[in-house]
Amino acid sequence: MKHSALEYAAQACEAIMTKYSPQELPPKGSFFYHQGVFLSGMERLYELTGDRKYFHYIKEYVDYVLGPNGEVYGFCHELGKREESRFAGKELTMLDCKQPVILLYKLYDETGDEKYMNAIKTIGESMYYWPVNEYGGYWHMMNQHNQMWMDGAYMCGPLSVKYAKRFGATVLRERAINQIFIMNEHIKDVKTGLYFHGWDPAKKARWANKETGRSENIWGRAVGWYAVAILDMLDDIPQDHPAVERMKQIEADLLEALVKYQDPETGMWYEVLDKPGAEGNWVESSCTHLFVYSYAKAIRLGIISKEKYAPVLEKAYAGCVDALYYDDKGQLVVDYVCVGTCIDAGTYEHYINRGCTQNDLHGMGAFVLMCTEMEKYRQVYEEK
Repeated sequence: MKHSALEYAAQACEAIMTKYSPQELPPKGSFFYHQGVFLSGMERLYELTGDRKYFHYIKEYVDYVLGPNGEVYGFCHELGKREESRFAGKELTMLDCKQPVILLYKLYDETGDEKYMNAIKTIGESMYYWPVNEYGGYWHMMNQHNQMWMDGAYMCGPLSVKYAKRFGATVLRERAINQIFIMNEHIKDVKTGLYFHGWDPAKKARWANKETGRSENIWGRAVGWYAVAILDMLDDIPQDHPAVERMKQIEADLLEALVKYQDPETGMWYEVLDKPGAEGNWVESSCTHLFVYSYAKAIRLGIISKEKYAPVLEKAYAGCVDALYYDDKGQLVVDYVCVGTCIDAGTYEHYINRGCTQNDLHGMGAFVLMCTEMEKYRQVYEEK
């Protein structure tokens, strides 16, 4: 039996809530984007349903990973200085460890607890000191000098513009917008209109092309994060800002480029986006979820045409639903999700040989984000 998008989102959240207490969400005890992405989807489900169990689940996770006064350890405030994480037992010196801060705004607004505001300011202010390459691009990790990865747009972009909107930190907003433009200028593949996974302007990374500095392959989920980042950033950038129209055009161009690579049979997209027929390549769920989210939101916001892109959206969403199944306990399973993936050597074999998993947090998070956005899309167009 098929369910509504909102029902699928609730089933996905229920599957994770049944398996993990908030304190056990993996990687346990860490302030990390795996939890942040999933709980961002849950937060949107809370906004759509008003069901407080979602709010309390998010709150319990955040309360577990923050100190009593909102301490967040592991962020580098000075170039070359590192602080060990009190909770995760590792150094949180990557952009991925900042993303969950977007959860703290609603917690603060609904509770007034200053520890959330302290954490928001700790992470927001840390962006002033985060190292950049000669083009102004944020390093993705502290130990990988100069390197920009496409997923970094999502890890730091929405949090920066949200912080700027709340506190007037226009410098951080402009830096975040500039990340989008740098990636568009230096990481985009002009032949396909898609984006390589990473770029090292110094051309020293082992995966970097010696002429362009770009990595050699186009990884689906990284492109998905970029598409989502632009749309979510636009929520918190003033609509009369001079960068808005350019950002919308970049989004529209990417969504147009993706159409060519949609699998005609399943409606989904592949692990290595631009090589759908290559040996060993496989249809990957999480990138498809992020693309469905992006088509639905871009149509809803008037960035792209419903008449032109609704068939692409509906085919992809149907493919995602068709790939779902239920385990022997009746819990929803989201399958064919690529595990977390660094660039490493950047070879085609590296990507297609990555593990495939079910119901991991960033895959399930992408699914819930997709479902909540599809619900908004349906509300707009089914009510007319």
